Amino acid sequence: MKSNKIYTHRLATLVVVSFFSTTLLAQSAAPKAFTPKIKTPNTKQELKVSEPEVQEEAAAAPSRESSAPMSQAASPRQLRKHGLGFGLGQTFLLGKYADYGDSKITMDVLYTYAASYSFDILVDAHYSKHSSSNEKLKTMGLNGAIKARLFEFDNFSPFVLGGLGFYAPQAKRNIGGTTKWSDQKLTFGMNFGGGMDLRLNDHYVVGVLGQLHWPFTVKQSDQPDLKGYYFKLLITGTYLF
Repeated sequence: MKSNKIYTHRLATLVVVSFFSTTLLAQSAAPKAFTPKIKTPNTKQELKVSEPEVQEEAAAAPSRESSAPMSQAASPRQLRKHGLGFGLGQTFLLGKYADYGDSKITMDVLYTYAASYSFDILVDAHYSKHSSSNEKLKTMGLNGAIKARLFEFDNFSPFVLGGLGFYAPQAKRNIGGTTKWSDQKLTFGMNFGGGMDLRLNDHYVVGVLGQLHWPFTVKQSDQPDLKGYYFKLLITGTYLF
């Protein structure tokens, strides 16, 4: 009886051991589940690679932005440039000069020099004849002035001017019932005025000029002294070189 119990116990132990062995073998033989590997990006390396590209784009962006406005903006005014032109318009005789002739259309020769961004030198040479009934007047002048530009908007700039020069007026007047020419003498005088310029391109400038010329009194020996002044309103055109 005792041997049967020992036999039964051994048999149960063998069954249990066999069961666990079979289970372990089945687990070891079963295929493992596939777990894909996720590649983590190397942020530092990617930043190093993309950084030059970003820098190139940032460097190219200002050039593209700056090139667009420059094509539309006005070119800066060039310094130390000479200009030769003319002014065509009306010469208005004023003061005593108005008694010896009528106003008329005349032409002036102009020379300019761009000394700075705000100031130009203007030289004006003119000659004209005016008549009224039996009396006549000749105006002749060579004067210089400083043009002060008030501001510059795009290619447009208004200005004021003032200066001095030489004049040689002469009048044929009725004195004591007879007409007689006055002595033509060189005298000093002053001029001032203003206007506006419009730069068409680097070589051509058009504008308007209003200039008052005031020669000093010309002394006479045997007749009244000659004095007066005149105003010129001109359309101007200048070639720069």
